Amino acid sequence: MPKLYLLGASCSGVSTLGAVLAERLDVPQIDVDDYYWMPTDPPFSVKRDPEERVRLIGARQEIAEGWVLTGSFMGWGDALVEDVDLIVFIHTPTPIRLERLDRREAQRHGARILPGGDMHRSHLAFRDWASRYDDPSFSGRNRVQHERWLEAQGAPVLRLDGQRPVGELATKVLEALPRPTDRSNH
Repeated sequence: MPKLYLLGASCSGVSTLGAVLAERLDVPQIDVDDYYWMPTDPPFSVKRDPEERVRLIGARQEIAEGWVLTGSFMGWGDALVEDVDLIVFIHTPTPIRLERLDRREAQRHGARILPGGDMHRSHLAFRDWASRYDDPSFSGRNRVQHERWLEAQGAPVLRLDGQRPVGELATKVLEALPRPTDRSNH
């Protein structure tokens, strides 16, 4: 069974494509955000210790023959993809990502992110953070960091345009997967 790692900017389509691929391949999707953040209300406010994240994700990977790992772990999770078959980098233009972010956050949190809501400030801060991905001087997660990381990887890297339909992207990933005989070579 294949082991895939998908990454990109927030709302680039990584989790959505990951879910489609996990279903098509009949393997679990392991989303980094599920382990990065402690379960809190409001959500996404308390980070889990990096060693604990790696331990929890690694344990989940060990019980599955194959998996689709989605999300970013810059600076703390390289051990999670030591035996990955394919790395998929999705790039989506910022205006499209921000539209997706606004839709997703409204669906998830409703009035809580509106002015006066208990999550309004954190929503605006997250939106600002996500909007700066293509800025090479941004100290948060950015494209330059991802590109540098991708260049250092030994596994094959597939680059996709996140504006394309998810079904088309999934087909491209499945076509790019190394054949079983190729997997033993890395």
